[in-house]
Amino acid sequence: MVNSCVLPISILCFLVLTTGGSAYRQAGQQQQAQCRIQSINPLEPARRLQHEAGYTDVWDQTFDQIQCAGVAASRHLIQQGGLLLPTFSNAPLLAYVVKGRGIVGTINPGCAETFQSSEQIDVGGQFGSQKFRDQHQKIHRCRKGDIVAFKVGLAHWVHNDGNEDLELMVVHDTSNVENQLDQNLRRFFLAGNPQESEMQQRRKYSGQQQQDENFSGNLFQGFETEVLAESFQVDLETAARLQGQDDNRGFIVRVGKEFEMQRPSKYEEERRREWSPRNNGFEETVCTMRIRENLDDPERADVYTAQGGRISTVNSHNLPILKEIQLSAERGVLYENAMAAPHWTLNAHNIIYILRGTGRIQVVGHSNRAVFNGEVRQGQLLVVPQNYAEVKLAGNEGLEWVSFKTNDRAISSPLAGKTSVIRAMPVEVVMSAFRMSRDEAQKLKYNRQEVRIFPRSKRQSERI
Repeated sequence: MVNSCVLPISILCFLVLTTGGSAYRQAGQQQQAQCRIQSINPLEPARRLQHEAGYTDVWDQTFDQIQCAGVAASRHLIQQGGLLLPTFSNAPLLAYVVKGRGIVGTINPGCAETFQSSEQIDVGGQFGSQKFRDQHQKIHRCRKGDIVAFKVGLAHWVHNDGNEDLELMVVHDTSNVENQLDQNLRRFFLAGNPQESEMQQRRKYSGQQQQDENFSGNLFQGFETEVLAESFQVDLETAARLQGQDDNRGFIVRVGKEFEMQRPSKYEEERRREWSPRNNGFEETVCTMRIRENLDDPERADVYTAQGGRISTVNSHNLPILKEIQLSAERGVLYENAMAAPHWTLNAHNIIYILRGTGRIQVVGHSNRAVFNGEVRQGQLLVVPQNYAEVKLAGNEGLEWVSFKTNDRAISSPLAGKTSVIRAMPVEVVMSAFRMSRDEAQKLKYNRQEVRIFPRSKRQSERI
């Protein structure tokens, strides 16, 4: 009996392993074919979608470098009092809060409605039983500098309750293994009547639509009104409202003064974060998992040079949800004319979004030539493929960026500086490899004592 079961199980395991390996190899081959790029350039958004309470800028997914990284990029501006309607997509995403503040809601299937709002009703001059007005799942506050993570297929919404515009830079990882459709970004709306842009419609009717996001209406529009009424046990008029046929507000809408919900005060949230243990493996479940981490606080910088700037990173070590979505991020600040050391990323593509200032970036590919050597400015996007070397040099106004990385534990290897690959080599190897004297090799290894950020003079910066 025992021996008769061994062979089938072994064969089953072999089939699972080989089938899975084959699938990963096929995906890898497809990705490699898309990364045969000869040059890259800073990218501007291809189109803008206008909404009642803001707009969405979208980068074209057909650009070679975006296809290489297997991502989709967009930027939401939510005006004061605006609500990004509930939606979900076929790819996990990271959002960086460029400016403003707001609240974020994510809906995890099977999780309890732990946030409850209650009031007491006066009955005959005495207080009666407590009556709950509303119950909903946990919500999160976000502010400038936050990285917010969203898992694939989970519905979420964002509300701007601040006193200025809320701007979000968003990157979807469409090549993530959790996405079992294709590499086209697909948003599924649960409310409103979002429509594809005129540009998309023209491409669609001309047969030129390729890897372009396409949406029209919300999910409820595809069901019969009677079926919805029966499903929710409501009348037909209410069911028709779910379908939003005559809603022309886009997918960022303006809400009224009655838009209030139960949530802890800012003081309560800070106190809870201060006293709760972190990263012990037990405190975070699916329903209570943290989804955000702030990268703007200078005190949490991972690398800091007084005359050069700072770099802060967030990965699955300090934000465990990133392990599930296989993404991480980096926030960089370079002061005037400072340099971020030449380096390459071992295991991830870098999608760099310029937040402020100007500067120059050089990117060198496997063919040992620069695939990009030019200026970058605020609002531009630049993709640096895995293992391509890059160097950043700030201009007179400094340079700030956020980089989205396609690995939850992205690793960089510097070419220069205290932790560089050159510094780690024996001096004899450096001498032989570069045909130089011992004194020259020692200077090459030890002249730079900084880790990743180098202060530079204006005269030196003009030479690069």
